[in-house]
Amino acid sequence: MNSTNKHILSCISNEFHPISLKEMEKIRLMNRIDIKYTTNLRVLVCFIELLKDNYFVQEVEGNRVSEYDTIYLDTEDLKMYMDHQNGRRIREKIRMRHYIDNNLTFLEIKDKDIHGKTHKQRVPISRLGDYLNENTSGFLTDVGHYSPKNLFPRVETRFSRMTMVNREQTERLTIDTDLHFMNVNSGKEFDLEDIAIIELKQDSQAFSEARRILHELHVRPVSISKYCLGTILTTPNVKHNRFKSKLIQINKLTNYKYEYSL
Repeated sequence: MNSTNKHILSCISNEFHPISLKEMEKIRLMNRIDIKYTTNLRVLVCFIELLKDNYFVQEVEGNRVSEYDTIYLDTEDLKMYMDHQNGRRIREKIRMRHYIDNNLTFLEIKDKDIHGKTHKQRVPISRLGDYLNENTSGFLTDVGHYSPKNLFPRVETRFSRMTMVNREQTERLTIDTDLHFMNVNSGKEFDLEDIAIIELKQDSQAFSEARRILHELHVRPVSISKYCLGTILTTPNVKHNRFKSKLIQINKLTNYKYEYSL
């Protein structure tokens, strides 16, 4: 993680009251509505400062900024990515995620239904890459829509995350920074150090103080997943016309242009 970014976020997070991982388990929101936003670090710092009176920050093993390592699975022809690109409302995402701070790793399936709700299920695995054992193959077959033999590691994503919960404990807020993407097959890498992805997770679209503040800061929802973003940035010539306006918006938040054709 960028040491300057980590220092800034760690200092800000220390101004919040903490909430433990055990307490957060009661607010899992496995069937939820997700709203994503992107912004730069300058606006992010302002946003977080305005949350202090209404949100707690998750603390894990003494850390309030946690490290994540994720490998996304897809078919050889990128069927799950193309479902996003082609605008399918019902779609699936399969990933292996390692939670570095508590050394836990899960195989996770996220389904989005026709109403825009996200349903998430997961099973523990021993390490990243362990998705074809007897237990996980049964999980993929019973819960997912893809045969395990047709799934392959495609994109690895590493990032740092702050997780918050409102005082009413009805919503979670994740803030991801220092995103690093790597194409597992080619080894092509891409860093997004000066972009933050904010995700608001609720059981329903009730009033949200975080959403109100984002609106006042002129931060608008941008629906693009880290998997899709990583695929576009590390896979030359992959079709991405549906995401062009979102990529242009991300470009405007940074001081440099990405090496892909808009």
